[in-house]
Amino acid sequence: MTAANVELGDFLRARRERLVPDKAGAVRGRRRTPGLRREEVAEAAGISTEWYVKLEQGRAVAPSLTTIDALARALKLNAVERAHLRRLADAKSQPAFSPETVPPIISRFVVSLPHPAYVTGRRWDILAWNDAAAELFDFGAMPLEDRNLLLYILTDPRARRVFGDNWSTEAQRILAIFRPTYDVWADDPAFVELLHRVQAGCGEFEGWWKDHAIRWPSSGTKRLHHPTHGRTAFDYTTFQANDDVGLKVAVYLPIAHS
Repeated sequence: MTAANVELGDFLRARRERLVPDKAGAVRGRRRTPGLRREEVAEAAGISTEWYVKLEQGRAVAPSLTTIDALARALKLNAVERAHLRRLADAKSQPAFSPETVPPIISRFVVSLPHPAYVTGRRWDILAWNDAAAELFDFGAMPLEDRNLLLYILTDPRARRVFGDNWSTEAQRILAIFRPTYDVWADDPAFVELLHRVQAGCGEFEGWWKDHAIRWPSSGTKRLHHPTHGRTAFDYTTFQANDDVGLKVAVYLPIAHS
């Protein structure tokens, strides 16, 4: 049993429990648990209940792409969730994680920008930033072992001050974007250690993690409490580096008259 199998089973269970039986076309009746029954999902997907139970239990089975797509339809997954389910079903063993190195040209680019920008790695370690990002997020004051975006947003009191009333929304968004990466690296000690630290430092983590929410990164707007300029709105986006697909550059552009 691999960690990817376990995460696949957890994802299936979370999506099954999310469905409302009547809306999903399931048989009515008294229920002890939320969502659909396992046999209802199996029937809707055209597979045996025994096979589906093995998948939810994270046992070492290899579902075909046809079965995965049938499960996605039965569980009414959106496009992002469907892609994640496919990725989990086809997950291969990853090499041991090692921190990335930021190429000099990317560091120079980030430092040259007048507005907040930073670089994160595959595990979301904060690897480089400019002065504007240091002023806003105080990255430079963090010990090296704490320079991780997930750890910062979910466990650092400074992040709660910066995000203010929007902290809970931002924390859940970050977890949902991180989850697809974690699910395929869940065997790696570096990822396990990071998750344990987040779990220990964030009281809300358990409930959010149990939901197994999945999102892809996207551009958007954030309203933050800048330590110098007060309440400020930023448009933000991220770019994947060509040099190493594990590296991402985040850029924040202030919105005038926010």
